[in-house]
Amino acid sequence: MFVFKAAVVGAGTMGGEIAYTIASADIPVVLKDVDQRFVDQGLAKARSIWQGQVDAGKLSVEELERRVGLITGATDYAGFGDVDFVIEAVPEKMEIKQTVFAELDDVTPGHAILASNTSALSITEIAEATSRPDRVVGFHYFYPASVMRLIEVIEGLETSPETTQAATSFAQAIRKLPIRCDEAPGFVVNRVLNSSFGEVFRFQEQTGAPIEAIDRAMTDARATPMGPFFLVDLLGLDTVGHVGRYLNESFGDRFPLHQGMLERIERGELGAKTGQGFYTHGAAAPARSDVDATGVEEVVERFQLKAFVESCLVLEEGIATTKDIDLGLMAGAGLIPPPFARADQEGLDTVLARLERAQEAWGEHFAPPAILRRLVAQGRLGAKSGQGFFPYARPDAGWDDSPVKLETRGATAIAWLDRPPANSLSPDTIAAIKKVWTQVDGDPAVRVLVFASANPALFCAGADLKAFATMDEAAGRALLDEAHELFRSFERSSTVTIAAINALAFGGGCELAMATDVRIAAASASFGQPEINLGIIPGFGGTQRLPRLVGEAKAKEMNLTGEPMSAEEAYEFGLVNRLVPDHELFDTALAWARKLAGQAPLAVEQIKQVSAVPDLDDGVAEEKRAFAIVFGSEDAKEGISAFLKKRTPKFQGR
Repeated sequence: MFVFKAAVVGAGTMGGEIAYTIASADIPVVLKDVDQRFVDQGLAKARSIWQGQVDAGKLSVEELERRVGLITGATDYAGFGDVDFVIEAVPEKMEIKQTVFAELDDVTPGHAILASNTSALSITEIAEATSRPDRVVGFHYFYPASVMRLIEVIEGLETSPETTQAATSFAQAIRKLPIRCDEAPGFVVNRVLNSSFGEVFRFQEQTGAPIEAIDRAMTDARATPMGPFFLVDLLGLDTVGHVGRYLNESFGDRFPLHQGMLERIERGELGAKTGQGFYTHGAAAPARSDVDATGVEEVVERFQLKAFVESCLVLEEGIATTKDIDLGLMAGAGLIPPPFARADQEGLDTVLARLERAQEAWGEHFAPPAILRRLVAQGRLGAKSGQGFFPYARPDAGWDDSPVKLETRGATAIAWLDRPPANSLSPDTIAAIKKVWTQVDGDPAVRVLVFASANPALFCAGADLKAFATMDEAAGRALLDEAHELFRSFERSSTVTIAAINALAFGGGCELAMATDVRIAAASASFGQPEINLGIIPGFGGTQRLPRLVGEAKAKEMNLTGEPMSAEEAYEFGLVNRLVPDHELFDTALAWARKLAGQAPLAVEQIKQVSAVPDLDDGVAEEKRAFAIVFGSEDAKEGISAFLKKRTPKFQGR
């Protein structure tokens, strides 16, 4: 689905900023509210926040506002008849949202996606007010919307995969970082953050420790970018209290409410917007001096362990993947490193021991999660063992500094793409892949090469355009020739290649995957050939291998529109061989490698070479030639003999 025009309903705290983020991507947007005062107030706040970003290279406010159409009035939806994507940003009350969605259902075209910026409410329940629940999705921005990159794309029970993918693509088009999750109270970031903040609240009320000291301890330890109590003041005590009550009702004592906060809300002390909250703000604010944080360091341990426990529960419930939980907490809450990556680096056995002590000291809400106990029992202890919540490279000697690291595990070798930040295919990266391939393909003991990413957030974002732009025509052609010959050698060799695609595989990354023999995708992976959006075409085989895999029509669509496809769609069209849950990807790739490493090398080589002959008669002739070669081989004799004697064959490649 393509978004040529968008709309935002509700010009309050977030609406004006949301409209600005869309307009900044050169997409016309209509902003509507019931009262012109709300529009004026919302845009004034959006202007003040955006103005601070202009010097960083963003468009001026004046340029943005030329792209934003304004509508006021309860029933006025002029300009909504041709919108493709609508974001509702009205108050967090179900009855209001359902009223708005019922109206949007009537005034927007049938193909339009209706999205809610809700931070907690049920997408399924909101969608019940429409005749298109399959096209209703959550689209949760974080405040301030012009600064925060994260958007949670939330699926209701009837949200279609096509809608989820379209919302994800739209978020990327407006230069945001989307994560996907199922609907559940608090979704991902608010749930984990409120749970861990709740532990800070519990500590403060149990000990009576000064709020300023707790905030100082948290920031000194870099547990959070700013102190939790100061952040609550900025967000608004009423807003935080509303979400906190909802989560407390949903999950109970895991989400304690700070009684002092509730008392301040009753008094109308709502934080920065009223001048008084946990702190005093504005002209009356006293000068802040250094605060002694001695004696409250325990709060950091409680916060970090609780964030980890709640993240595990979100994972165990199937709400989101390890990758999306960590990305969300890093981009939406500033937890760096995020919980799973932090635990993997520390060692999961160490984290388990810490939680067992914490459970004894602070209660059952620190009980070690089942997923943690299972990983430790399996010996998956994180980076030090090569696998924990994520897989980790343990490169062979001499490969530590390469942008593609070689790790050998018996008959299986792993080529780890490890060129931050995007694993882009630069000349150096292509040379490193060639070096890995030359060593692996020349080693008779290695039968399978698995391509994997050392970056949990992506597989490969494509070619390094900056590097290509600095090359003259002759050098560029030579590099293309080298890359094509390398990829073709994958297809001709008796060494089997497997791509374990963990996340985004665009452009050259998608073409690298297509050149392998087997492609296994994580559920949250995505594929695309976006070169057309740059005025160029795929250069590493995307116009040739893609039609052979997904069919000419779908390949032409992808290459002409540049629109990505989800992993589910990639599996349906045959771009990938298997679709697996994110946490099973690496294990599945290694299982395939183990199976294929045991096949007869000569037969493997001939099958690979004759399978892609385009003409049927030529292909049959090639198959007969290959069959004759293989049938007379020592491997064939061994295989037939082993079958008859009911034993496992031992192939030698002869």
